[in-house]
Amino acid sequence: MVGAYARPVDNHSLPRTAAFFDLDKTVIAKSSTLTFSKSFYQGGLINRRAVLRTAYTQFIFLAGGADHDQMERMREYLSALCKGWNQQQVKEIVAETLHDLIDPIIYDEAASLIEEHHLAGRDVVIVSTSGAEVVEPIGEMLGADRVVATRMVVGDDGCFTGEIEYYAYGPTKAEAVRELAASEGYDLERCYAYSDSATDLPMLESVGHPYAVNPDRALRREALARDWPILDFHRPVRLKQRVGRLTVPPRPALVAAAAVGAAAATAGLVWYASKRRALAT
Repeated sequence: MVGAYARPVDNHSLPRTAAFFDLDKTVIAKSSTLTFSKSFYQGGLINRRAVLRTAYTQFIFLAGGADHDQMERMREYLSALCKGWNQQQVKEIVAETLHDLIDPIIYDEAASLIEEHHLAGRDVVIVSTSGAEVVEPIGEMLGADRVVATRMVVGDDGCFTGEIEYYAYGPTKAEAVRELAASEGYDLERCYAYSDSATDLPMLESVGHPYAVNPDRALRREALARDWPILDFHRPVRLKQRVGRLTVPPRPALVAAAAVGAAAATAGLVWYASKRRALAT
């Protein structure tokens, strides 16, 4: 439940509409967690073999991603693998490399949409299955008002226990959207949602204006059947190169719910890649 993990925010205007964005392949051109693989290796969180496999995993992800069953297996695997990893270390690695790694892969079209929604008085909410340690700083960079992501339990020693506190995936994303609508006064029939994956159908169905962005085959089929708009984002651009076109200043991200350790998510997708390779041999 999002309400259980909501953090206090200072938002006096309380706009009645919002735009909900999936992150990977919707706002940025790659997997947010996989992009940090080399940084995680340099920080000692993953080994060289895992780094090499992430290149293949990134290809699989971009080619179509994982279905529901594969995502569930990844979730189980990553929650066990990240047990004992220090959360603060993950945050520091992401903070040190965020602009170098993420800034160049933000879609120009997505950045423009975020600006347009802010100009229209709508909140912008990033809703991602990736870990909060990665998603929260990306949301702040983008000027998002709120972030919903997956969160892993952190023990008294500051390390991941291996248990998942909140998993932002599939129907859970839609629940987060509805709870935010209830707490913030959003009129969902006037709200917007954007995603590339059929796993986000529940979120797309929860708003009056759903959009398929670079959709996978299943989502494209659904979008065509339901006459939903299909958008093609293909121009990654550094945010600083867009400064001259910015029409509103970016807002600091206000976090609504949160995330699985970023390195753990990377490891889960590495497992998926190795599984695909094993099946192919």
